[in-house]
Amino acid sequence: MIADVKNWVKSSDTGFGKLCRNSFYACKHIEMPVLPVLYNVLFVTHNSIKNVWHKALQFFYFTPMFKSQVTGTKKRLTLQCGMPQILGALEISIGNDVRMSGIATFCARYNPQSKAQLVIGNNVDIGWQNAFSVGTKIELHNDVRLAGKVFLAGFPGHPLNCAERAKGKPDLPEQAGDIIIKQGAWIGTGVTVLAGVTIGQGAIVAANAVVTKDVPDFSLVAGNPAKIIKQVS
Repeated sequence: MIADVKNWVKSSDTGFGKLCRNSFYACKHIEMPVLPVLYNVLFVTHNSIKNVWHKALQFFYFTPMFKSQVTGTKKRLTLQCGMPQILGALEISIGNDVRMSGIATFCARYNPQSKAQLVIGNNVDIGWQNAFSVGTKIELHNDVRLAGKVFLAGFPGHPLNCAERAKGKPDLPEQAGDIIIKQGAWIGTGVTVLAGVTIGQGAIVAANAVVTKDVPDFSLVAGNPAKIIKQVS
C-alpha cells in the first residue's frame, strides 16, 4: 500500500500528483537558516567543551593506563586520541619525549619461550594508524620519525605452505625477525618494513615503499621493493 502511494506520487501527471510531489521535495529539503552570531558561539562552545573533555580523558585515564603497561623512563609521553591497542605477550619499553597516536596497534607473535620486545627510544614520533607486528624485537632508536599507516611486519602470521595455511597453522619461527630503525631515520606514510630489516641512521624511506632488505645510513629509498635513490646528509 505505502509502496503504491510512493510510486503514484513519483509518477502521477495529475495536478494533485504534481502538488504532492512538489510538496514532498520542498519538505525534504527544508534547511535550518544559519544565524552567524548564534552558531559561531555554539561552534566555539562545542569545541571548547570537546577539547577539555578529551584532554581530561587523556590525562586522567588513557595515558596513565598505557604507562602502567610499559617500562622505561617514559617521561613526557604524549598520547593522542586514546591509547594504542596491545595484543599478545609483548614487553614494551619507552624512553622520554615520545609522541604517539592512540590509533595504533602493537601485536606480539606467540612464543611460549620468550616475549617479543618493542623498544622505543627518546624523542620518537609514532603516527596515526601505525601497526607493529613484533616477531622477536622491534627497536626504534632516538629521534626516529614514523608517519601515518606505517606497518612494521616482524612476522607474517601464516606459513608459506598453502596446505598448512588451510589448516590454520601458525607461521614458522624462521619467518619472524627483528626490525631495527636507527637514530634519526624517517619513515614515510604507508611504508611496510619486513622482518629482518635494519634501516640505517638518518635514512629516509619514501611513502608507500616496501622495505625488504637493509637500508644503509643516510640514504633515501623508494619503491616496491625499496631501492636506493640517493644519499642524504
